[in-house]
Amino acid sequence: MPAGVITRVAPRSLAQRLGLQPGDELLAVNGHSPRDVIDVQFYSAEEEVTLTLRRAGQEMTRQARRRYNEPLGLDFARPTFDVDIRRCNNHCDFCFVAQMPPGLRSSLYVKDDDYRHSFLFGNYVTLTNLDESDWARIEEQFLSPLYVSVQATDPDLRRHLLGNPAAPDVMAQLERLARLGIEVHTQLVLIPGLNDGAHLDRSIGDLAALYPAVRSVSVVPVGLTRFHRGGCRKQTLAEARATFEQVSGWQERLLAQLGVRFAYLSDEWYLRLGEPPPPLEAYDGLDLTENGVGLASRFLAGRVWRSLPQPATLVTGTLFAPLLRQVTAGMKKVQVISIINRFFGETVTVAGLLTAQDVIEQLTGQELVGTVILPAVMFRGPEGQSLDEKQPSDIATALGRPIITADTLHPCTLANLQT
Repeated sequence: MPAGVITRVAPRSLAQRLGLQPGDELLAVNGHSPRDVIDVQFYSAEEEVTLTLRRAGQEMTRQARRRYNEPLGLDFARPTFDVDIRRCNNHCDFCFVAQMPPGLRSSLYVKDDDYRHSFLFGNYVTLTNLDESDWARIEEQFLSPLYVSVQATDPDLRRHLLGNPAAPDVMAQLERLARLGIEVHTQLVLIPGLNDGAHLDRSIGDLAALYPAVRSVSVVPVGLTRFHRGGCRKQTLAEARATFEQVSGWQERLLAQLGVRFAYLSDEWYLRLGEPPPPLEAYDGLDLTENGVGLASRFLAGRVWRSLPQPATLVTGTLFAPLLRQVTAGMKKVQVISIINRFFGETVTVAGLLTAQDVIEQLTGQELVGTVILPAVMFRGPEGQSLDEKQPSDIATALGRPIITADTLHPCTLANLQT
């Protein structure tokens, strides 16, 4: 029987009232053995809640009537209880996991493609590993929205891009989700000479035909590290400009046709081309920031840099540095230092892929001003670790000066490299 290990019981919750404790194993919710936190949420959405748990090897049952608006209040060691995360069955030439160097923590080499994580966390998945039981569950539990990596709507081209000759027709899958009332956000990772140009036109047009079930398409450039051994390459500036104009044209037409722009460019297009990020309203009320879309616009709208502690040294990747320098130009006690990503290669320019070793090596010996502020997206590993398993305190020790991290100053993240 699968069990979810409880790590936290929220105050003033039903679970606290029932006496649940961290370390308990949740075995059943209203008679159902939960496979994951989705099942816990789904089966506990009743007035009467019965929980079966195991504590120190002993099984016990707790039952109560849920009070109005009372949360269940449980956190778990991991979101899935039954099996490990669903693995990817594709072989994308541009897969980020396949571009990782050896020697990093094991979790970075997991090729996940789990529709449950798509629902829970907004992860983009390909839908190539679903069976009929998965479809039945999506319908029964109404798992909406989902986030789907399309790459191309032409079935043969998509199979080529995914390295999966058996990949189903994604348009048929999206149409099926539409019939179920499931909202979908999609993405196209563009690889020059493969799915751009006329193929990009077809993909945007096909996806827009399914609006509003398909709610958006994010257009992101392929991300390649120095460990890439496939046949992909980055867009040239001329190719990036052509894509920018192409998608901008679609936005104008779709705004007139649908009332929304529907197709959204990730921040990298604007920053690389030196284009001003659009106002927040250009994203039509959507939050696509986990996919690297609209973070720069939120940064500019929030004006958080005006309340920076001074003096300060702001550290970021090479992509975001020009915009950060622009908005802090009038601050005499603030300096911006961009870090070249030598660990993954200079074509990787986002702050979320900076390593502690690159930061330490490139800041050592520099005349730093005040507190050093690092991008918080560097430290998304277990216990706040960087990709090379360092914490901010390790960098502070190496540099001999105070370090703080900030979420809102560094909008360019790992998200635009997802498959």
